[in-house]
Amino acid sequence: MKTIIFYTALLFCLNINAQTPYTSFFTGDTSNVNPTTEYRICLMGGATEDDNAMKWFLAGTGGGDVVVIRVTGSSGYNSYLYSSLGYTLNSVETLVIPSMAAANHPYVRRRLREAEGVFIAGGNQNDYATFWKNSAVDSALNYLINVKKVPIGGTSAGMAIQGQAYYTAAMGSITSPVALSNPYGSMVTIGNNDFLKHKLLRRVITDTHYDNPDRRGRQTAFLARLFQDSAIAFYGLACDEYTAICIDSTGMAKVFGGFPTYDDNAYFIQPNCILPNQPETCNSSQPLTWNRSNAALKVYAVKGTSVGVNAFNIKNWTNPSAAGGSWQNWYVTSGVLTTTATTNGINCITTTMSSNRMDTDFTMFPNPTNGELSLGSVQPGQELTIVNLQGIVIYKHLVQIENQKIDLSVLAEGIYFVMISGKSEVKKLVMLSH
Repeated sequence: MKTIIFYTALLFCLNINAQTPYTSFFTGDTSNVNPTTEYRICLMGGATEDDNAMKWFLAGTGGGDVVVIRVTGSSGYNSYLYSSLGYTLNSVETLVIPSMAAANHPYVRRRLREAEGVFIAGGNQNDYATFWKNSAVDSALNYLINVKKVPIGGTSAGMAIQGQAYYTAAMGSITSPVALSNPYGSMVTIGNNDFLKHKLLRRVITDTHYDNPDRRGRQTAFLARLFQDSAIAFYGLACDEYTAICIDSTGMAKVFGGFPTYDDNAYFIQPNCILPNQPETCNSSQPLTWNRSNAALKVYAVKGTSVGVNAFNIKNWTNPSAAGGSWQNWYVTSGVLTTTATTNGINCITTTMSSNRMDTDFTMFPNPTNGELSLGSVQPGQELTIVNLQGIVIYKHLVQIENQKIDLSVLAEGIYFVMISGKSEVKKLVMLSH
């Protein structure tokens, strides 16, 4: 027989042992269920949650068990998720996890892995990185993302940690002017590829509260720093406080908000792909310059609506399926950010390679590919070279036999260019996620 805990007293705390390092607030049915789930990502700007975005998030749970995690706070999400949105759930549990001991507790590990959806509350992302990274919480979240494939959401700090790269705020929050004045300053603390592993958020860094205060400059500094340190272009996702970016399993990112009553926006930010595109000056103790003919960054700004009709597909940043937004150019000169409207969106067909080399003297297939590439009209002894969008050589292979098949699964998702020694042609290669 099912055991139901009704939410009549506002919360029921399972933490009856004062020595238990975590706190649990539970609402609903205590039995574990296993409905079908759908992986999706719900990123909130940091103020009051958008109800329509949260309903979209809950729809991916199959009505199962939702777990809210935080370092401080109480049970505020329980009644909201369980009762206020009109979506039937088996249970909602808030786990307050304020230490590594709490993050590694067997109960916390089990409840997270049993969840059909996880929402990460706001707070301080440095606490999350300090107490949850390299713990059972970390491994459970990545299991839910990549194996069980359940919805994952977060607001404010809970959104800030979702990308491959993330601003840790280890030295406190930084403003745009300070970040732009010195992108290697002590307050520019960035983690990279050591926490959550969303394939859809590879080479992405997020930011929140975009309208209060203005954070466009500091995220630009983060992107410049990542580009300078890794020689790889990163992308930015950001939204205003009352706005949500909701990404489905295909990469389509719908934007929810209160437009036209309120000016709620989301931003999809990427370096221009016309080479050269790296920052001109990104050094310690110097103001950032990332100008590139007043078009260093191409930004798609999208109004958030109640039905999420406006969208941008992040599965293919450089040739996106996008609707309902407008393009902007962002650029920085001596630490000052300028943003301008433009009718020219991202155009990655243009490269620094001359068009007279684009003939047809070798073949490669399949293209796009998620790993294996077959070559035609290439002889043993010829060398294959692959460069990225920045013109940096990232892969070489000496062809051994005719009709050579090459495993390129080591390459990240993105666009590359392929050259064969002795051939005049340069071909564009599209790598899909593995």
